[in-house]
Amino acid sequence: MNYLPAYSGARISGCWTLTSDGSGNGEGSLDRLLPSVSTGLSPRKRTTSQCKSEPPLLRTSKRTIYTAGRPPWYNEHGTQSKDAFVIGLCGGSASGKTTVARKIIEALDVPWVVLLSMDSFYKVLTPEQQIMAASNDYNFDHPDAFDFDLLKHILRKLKQGKSIKIPVYDFTTHGRHKDWKTIYGASVIIFEGIMAFADKELLQLLDMKLFVDTDSDIRLVRRLRRDISERGREIEGVIKQYNKFVKPAFEQYIEPTMRLADIVVPRGGGNMVAIDLIVQHVHSQLEERKLRWDMAALASAHQAQPLPQTLSVLESTPQVKGMHTIIRNKETSRDEFIFYSKRLMRLLIERALSFLPSQVHVVQTPQGEDYEGRAFNGKRITGVSILRAGETMEPALRAVCKDVRIGKILIQTNQDTGEPELHYLRLPKDISEDYVILMDCTVSTGAAAMMAVRVLLDHDVQEDKILLVSLLMAEMGIHSVAYAFPQVKIITTAVDKKVNDLFHIIPGIGNFGDRYFGTDAPPDWSDEDLDEPSY
Repeated sequence: MNYLPAYSGARISGCWTLTSDGSGNGEGSLDRLLPSVSTGLSPRKRTTSQCKSEPPLLRTSKRTIYTAGRPPWYNEHGTQSKDAFVIGLCGGSASGKTTVARKIIEALDVPWVVLLSMDSFYKVLTPEQQIMAASNDYNFDHPDAFDFDLLKHILRKLKQGKSIKIPVYDFTTHGRHKDWKTIYGASVIIFEGIMAFADKELLQLLDMKLFVDTDSDIRLVRRLRRDISERGREIEGVIKQYNKFVKPAFEQYIEPTMRLADIVVPRGGGNMVAIDLIVQHVHSQLEERKLRWDMAALASAHQAQPLPQTLSVLESTPQVKGMHTIIRNKETSRDEFIFYSKRLMRLLIERALSFLPSQVHVVQTPQGEDYEGRAFNGKRITGVSILRAGETMEPALRAVCKDVRIGKILIQTNQDTGEPELHYLRLPKDISEDYVILMDCTVSTGAAAMMAVRVLLDHDVQEDKILLVSLLMAEMGIHSVAYAFPQVKIITTAVDKKVNDLFHIIPGIGNFGDRYFGTDAPPDWSDEDLDEPSY
């Protein structure tokens, strides 16, 4: 293999930046940067891969950063607005890539980030390769050791803000765990690995490319300290492995890719001048990509339009009207509010179930006669509640659907941007083939409901298998959801025409969660201010 051209750069303010000769855009000279070669490098003694996306919280000196959620990135039409900003971090083994990543995250001051490591994408070894690995003769630092196809597929999904499962590599068995980690894309994705720049298609997914340049002696000392203290290895074996595999791999495959970097960071995480420069650039990019949730656009988009055909409103019988009279009355006690809300919920769920597919099913009665009836024609029914108010509808669903599975979504509004944001998600496994009853007690603008539907779609639930159920909806919210997701069935017990300037439903029902749970809303409460997303 020919060596890549030497890196041409200039040291500026403590970091390397590319000169204006165009050497920063090296992708054009690549088809696949590295040819297919099969050999072996030293096995890692780590038990499992560190996906850097777990735990879902990254605690810094100033705050907690969420690493398993993401902003909405969807506009009022239900379509994606902007891709995530992806930073690629390359460098030799023990160069300090993870430290640089954490320093960048702390300085960025963004609430959602994903840290993705190439360690999760080692290939599953064949029996012959496992024997080589056991004797330290398999090359884990060669490009052929990584599953680039899977890596590119997952990074594309994350960049689009999708939910994706990340493999967990076991360095003891040299295979993947049965259970993979589920994460979302985020405002910023930091992808780090020794071969982060080793594939042309992978490079095209990176918005910013950083190379951590650390002296080889320092990297060797770090490997010695890590492998001896953390992995129980002998010093002679570590040095032998370094000289036989690690050093040649760096010189042949990793160091030449330095010329592809937008910025080279000497000295790793201690170089705050370089990190500050990186953070300034990322901030400017995020500002350009920022999505402001336009409530005014939602409010005016569908004025004077007829209600969609996907809407089903429970018949306003004297019983239904009477129950609404009670729960809308501000003088109603909490006990009565709960009692009559539960009655309405039961009717609402029964109505929703009538829209599920069924087929003819013949049974034999105790009298020995056939009876031609109906049976559910689907794999499963799953309920998903939008916390907190939607959770109050779960007992009604469980009462009529035996052994129904339940998932939960928590969506809150960012007070600075006005955007609904996903804070908590727990969905049953293999939900993609289920019919999903999405539950929220009130829907005003429809923003939270739209995001919840988008989350389900991200988990491959089919749009025509989603039923949104709510005790009370505003016309504005119905139009917003139906316009963005025309195949979602919408079922409610009543529709109110207006939403005021604070996005409260008028005449409405008040703050359902506070009235049900007996908590107090602040004097200037807004549906968007609370974890009761009736907007």
